[in-house]
Amino acid sequence: MQPLSGVAHHQIADAVAWHGRLMVMAWGVCAPLGILLARYWKIAPKQAFPDKIDSKFWWHGHRFFQWSALALTVVGIGLIYTAAPQVAAKSSRAAGLHQTLGYAILIAVVAQVVHALFRGSKGGPTDAAMRGDHYDMTPWRIFFERTHKSLGWLALLTAFFTIALGLIISDAPRWMPLSLGIWWIGLAALALRWQRTGRCIDTYQAIWGIDAAHPGNAADAAAPIGIGIRRSRDLR
Repeated sequence: MQPLSGVAHHQIADAVAWHGRLMVMAWGVCAPLGILLARYWKIAPKQAFPDKIDSKFWWHGHRFFQWSALALTVVGIGLIYTAAPQVAAKSSRAAGLHQTLGYAILIAVVAQVVHALFRGSKGGPTDAAMRGDHYDMTPWRIFFERTHKSLGWLALLTAFFTIALGLIISDAPRWMPLSLGIWWIGLAALALRWQRTGRCIDTYQAIWGIDAAHPGNAADAAAPIGIGIRRSRDLR
């Protein structure tokens, strides 16, 4: 329970404390869970793929966690304004960097939401139009996937550093970084396990299957976008 600095007594404003709690929940819990769902749960463990395709579990989970992260971030930033005098009195270079990174993350997550809303049409056999940005893997869809995935990972890694910086600035109790570190190591271990067991499946094949008749499965189709993503003629 002792603060990181080792002082005998430590107290911060309630608004600052709740700012930290909400930001940790947003970026230490919700955001990484949403990313892991999108990367490793395109096909559920007991799903009879490729006979059964287009599981929506990962999609709904990803949206839930990322929208939750955005909502918690907005509330958390609002709370810190109510403690502006105390924050200003304890300002430092570290606090200034923490604030700058926090705003950068907010801008990134808003950009992600806006970008996702304009990701283009879906298309495919389940769509009345058949033709679509995703089904045809148009240049716009390829651009969307590259930027959405890259910005998402960058925002998450920046958030990890920003959270750690915030814990130091607020002189948090030692159990907080310890428990958060154990949680992140656990998530990393799960990600490594799922990566090694081939759970990182191409979104295109998870939705439409492995038939070469689909444009995204053609021999001349663009390679899967992202590192370590599987695409195969047989993913059974």
